[in-house]
Amino acid sequence: METRIVRYGELKPCRTAFIDTHTPGSDQKENFTIIGGGVTESPHQHIHIRETPGFNIGAAGQPPKCRNSLHSHTTAEVFFVLKGRWRFFWGRTGTAGEFIANEGDIFNIPTGIFRGFENVGTDYGMIMAILGGDDAGGGVTWAPQVIEDAIEHGLVLGENGVIYDTKTGEKLPHNVSPMPQLSEEQLKAYPEVPVEGVIRDYVARYWDLMALAANKPARVIGEDALLKDKPGFEVEFLTRGSIPVENYAIDRHEILMPVRGHWKLSWQGGETTLNPGDTCAVPPGLSRGLEPSMSGEVSLYRIRNTDDPAGATWAG
Repeated sequence: METRIVRYGELKPCRTAFIDTHTPGSDQKENFTIIGGGVTESPHQHIHIRETPGFNIGAAGQPPKCRNSLHSHTTAEVFFVLKGRWRFFWGRTGTAGEFIANEGDIFNIPTGIFRGFENVGTDYGMIMAILGGDDAGGGVTWAPQVIEDAIEHGLVLGENGVIYDTKTGEKLPHNVSPMPQLSEEQLKAYPEVPVEGVIRDYVARYWDLMALAANKPARVIGEDALLKDKPGFEVEFLTRGSIPVENYAIDRHEILMPVRGHWKLSWQGGETTLNPGDTCAVPPGLSRGLEPSMSGEVSLYRIRNTDDPAGATWAG
């Protein structure tokens, strides 16, 4: 089990993960791939756990005023804020809507829209990500202006999904063409979603979830959950009063991601403490116990795989 736990303090960042690595305003990003290869475009990205449970787990760390450029996904991209204060924005030019997410808030970003985010807090911030599918990197599309800005600063994205840094002498292999940019006609397929619909259907606030999880786990993402979707996984929110005392086992993968406080995880032959920012991949069939290990505020996101295929946001 210890080999299936990635500790927050041991996360290894990649600072050249994406096409906007050299673009001013985005050049201090750190990308983390915790479970699965994620969406990185860099061959230098460290992957902590390669085995995937039908989805990927990652994280983004950024100093204040640093942003992640506009891009789109064909499978789920879910973020919850671990540290700091973040502005999420979306649309062709990032002006269709925006909102501020605080620590513990979760955002199930609709597929097929351009989205970006930036740290608007005063310190280094961290957001944790759940990405749909075993191959989450197969469905990322950048807004045309992002690719154009990157070229001006020496980075070229190949059609193979790999970035090449011309500043260091790299160039596209002879058999690889540049990633084609979306035409104006293709861009019409990317909607400008109004902010009212996004806030209502895709955002859950931390303190609301604390109230909903007072006596049982709060179902956050799922077919019958607060945020209705079938992305290939389900998300629950747990606090002190919502976890059973007795051990349990299920036939699904289960990922435990503490937000606040400390949690004791026990299994036959061992136990450990999970802390905020840690990620634990519990295998199917293992009998385990989970409980707060000390007094005070505690909260945790629990993710389980489902039989639903990864793909576009479920319309219901």
